[in-house]
Amino acid sequence: SCSGLTHLRGTVESHTGPRVQHNPGSSQNLSKNRIGVIGGSGLYDMEGLTVLEELAVETPFGPPSDTIALVEVAGREVAFLPRHGRGHRLLPSELPFRANIYAFKKIGVERIISVGAVGSMREDVHPREVVVPDQFIDRTRGRADTFFGGGVVAHVSFAEPVCAELSAILADTVEQCGGTVHRGGTYLCMEGPAFSTRAESQLYRSWSVDVIGMTNLQEAKLAREAEICYATMACVTDYDCWRESDESVTVEMLLENLRKNTELARKVICGAVPLIPHERACPCANALGSALLTDLDQIDDATRDRLDAIIGRYIR
Repeated sequence: SCSGLTHLRGTVESHTGPRVQHNPGSSQNLSKNRIGVIGGSGLYDMEGLTVLEELAVETPFGPPSDTIALVEVAGREVAFLPRHGRGHRLLPSELPFRANIYAFKKIGVERIISVGAVGSMREDVHPREVVVPDQFIDRTRGRADTFFGGGVVAHVSFAEPVCAELSAILADTVEQCGGTVHRGGTYLCMEGPAFSTRAESQLYRSWSVDVIGMTNLQEAKLAREAEICYATMACVTDYDCWRESDESVTVEMLLENLRKNTELARKVICGAVPLIPHERACPCANALGSALLTDLDQIDDATRDRLDAIIGRYIR
């Protein structure tokens, strides 16, 4: 069984599970084809799963949000990362997005399932339901969302910002676990940490937005640059504040719905992992194939080293 996996829009949890210090060079480079999960810090409390190791991964972009717990799920190696750190220490604007995705790439993660709490922008998308979005709108301000620059230019295709294959598996599993899922939709990523004003919420509804959150767009962009498949399980906690007849969003309201969503989220993760093929046939795996524009002879050694996990196979 799996327990303790949660998603965050306002929850605070702490880690009480195994703490295994990572031995650099042990399992970081031994296994590829791993599956990554980004979610709440409660994901560390995993009953019935074997904790293989806890990885403290170094990256050129600083440390990730926390150490990465490597566990076994249905015979597959799954790397869990608490998005906001243990104890929910990091604001959405403070998240080290580049370090998180780079760390996953460095340890051989090829697919990322992101579990996050969102507000609904539609009457027919109810709290405690799940949306698996296929589009994003960016309303953040100046967050680092690319590995490139500083001597290397790349422009990845982002018209279809999530992996269709992984998203379908996630949506199918939600249904199999008894949840209500909405396939596709637009996720608006706002800056936070305050929730929307009512005027903003009404504006976003006029754009036909389906859900609103604070974290997933940067993850999706960086995963695409890193040639990692990415899909989101957006768990609805509230109706944002556009419904004027309803009370405004409160932390208490979010926590109650988060608790109700937790059981479904952990069932979905455990159910989806064995359905994910070992080999990838989607275009995510070669997203940089035609995206690098810089003459390779112009990339200096320091930049090659810094981006080795991302572009190494194209410049060696």
